[in-house]
Amino acid sequence: MSPAPRPSPGTEVVVVLDFGAQYSQLIARRIRECHVYSEILPHTTPLETLQRLEPAAIVLSGGPDSVYAAGAVTCDERIFTAGIPILGICYGMQLMSKVLGGAVTASAKREYGKTQLQVVERDGLFAGLNDELICWMSHGDAVTTAPPGFQVLASTPNTPVAAMADRRRKLYAVQFHPEVAHTPWGMEVFRNFLWRECGLEGKWTMASFIAQAVEDIRVQVGDARVICGLSGGVDSCTAAALVHRAIGDQLTCIFVDHGLLRQGEAEQVVATFGHHFKVPLIHSRAQDRFLARLEGITDPEEKRVRIGQEFIAVFEEEARALGKVDFLVQGTLYPDVIESGTATAATIKTHHNVGGLPERMEQRLVEPFRFLFKDEVRGVAQELGLPDEIVWRHPFPGPGLAIRILGEVTRERLDLLRRADAIVTEEIKNAGLYRTIWQAFAVLAPIKSVGVMGDQRTYQHTIVLRAVDSEDAMTAHWSRLPYEVLERISSRITNEVPGINRLVYDITSKPPATIEWE
Repeated sequence: MSPAPRPSPGTEVVVVLDFGAQYSQLIARRIRECHVYSEILPHTTPLETLQRLEPAAIVLSGGPDSVYAAGAVTCDERIFTAGIPILGICYGMQLMSKVLGGAVTASAKREYGKTQLQVVERDGLFAGLNDELICWMSHGDAVTTAPPGFQVLASTPNTPVAAMADRRRKLYAVQFHPEVAHTPWGMEVFRNFLWRECGLEGKWTMASFIAQAVEDIRVQVGDARVICGLSGGVDSCTAAALVHRAIGDQLTCIFVDHGLLRQGEAEQVVATFGHHFKVPLIHSRAQDRFLARLEGITDPEEKRVRIGQEFIAVFEEEARALGKVDFLVQGTLYPDVIESGTATAATIKTHHNVGGLPERMEQRLVEPFRFLFKDEVRGVAQELGLPDEIVWRHPFPGPGLAIRILGEVTRERLDLLRRADAIVTEEIKNAGLYRTIWQAFAVLAPIKSVGVMGDQRTYQHTIVLRAVDSEDAMTAHWSRLPYEVLERISSRITNEVPGINRLVYDITSKPPATIEWE
């Protein structure tokens, strides 16, 4: 497994210590939005490991535990005396208070949701903000007495210490969640902490990432030959363009046309990389192979694993035909890694480019985006000059339409879904909503229902419309599509796609659901 491209020596790095919070990835994203590179590490990381990273600051995430409970998670307590600026959030604040001599107790009244915050010290974290603010709280315990040397910065009606700081030791903490959108001024807290209190300059950008990634890729692969899998999505296409910039024609792209893509995508990939960028490209037409592997398979995890295995098998065959090839490029993203299970996160689902790989691979992996979020990859794509049709293409899973067909995957069902999905995309674009919605797509349900067309009874398939708004795919809300858009989509699908007589709209957020149905 390849390491994430690290910033060049001297670049500011902030470490987020994860205590099992649902928002740790959001914290990392907010820091990066301040143009400061961030990495998430488990709360068990020892001080010596942290010091080797030379962090400019550490942020302690929230978490589900109570600090006074038996077996509550903690961190290497030496970080509080190591001279590194620290910001504790929620559980991180409570842990800081407990370790440094403050008091933490169960609140008489728990705070969940929007809460009125009274700022009592506008310098430091709250510089430039109002005295009264609305924040997002989610806690049952609270700091009732700040540790010695700390100043109370803010309070709420139920939380006497809602923010505190010891500016001499550069230790700061907030009980609320500045990383979530429900705290609309939360970015100002991060900016004040990073820029004002820590003195950081904020020079990490996608342009600087590209420069460092190109250097890292050259060092990693040397003069070896490299293959890259193009899936048609922005992740793999951007990874291919980045690696090609680094090593030129040492790279050969293999487009595995598995027959599970959206309408017109195969042609777009060939046109972009075979003609526009002039990257050496092999178009491997493997539709029959993938359908054979999926025959009779209905379990979604088994689909993912089989597609992943076949994907790698095709790669290795094409690589052997090329001669000796040592490296395989993949567009793995950070949410893929998190959802596939980490030290502090349970496995939600296996991503085909993270799990399901053969134990013995013939190529080592190059994964330049392993610790980037989707919006950051789009920024890289724009910097590299990819066409808008690829840059802004909605996220698409590696297993493709196979996991948007519930049940067995067949040619007939693929054709039905592909035609319905194309209508969804076309109408979303016609309504001017494509760039504002995170994802909009069709799902073919494993049910038929009775309908009536032309005074005749029908018994046909059902399409589920899924549209969500999100920032990074870690959480998502269902999109409030205008009724007239829903009506056009429904009318067109039921009239233009033979075999479909019903469309339903999924209005479930993530969590509790995932964005994809499988």
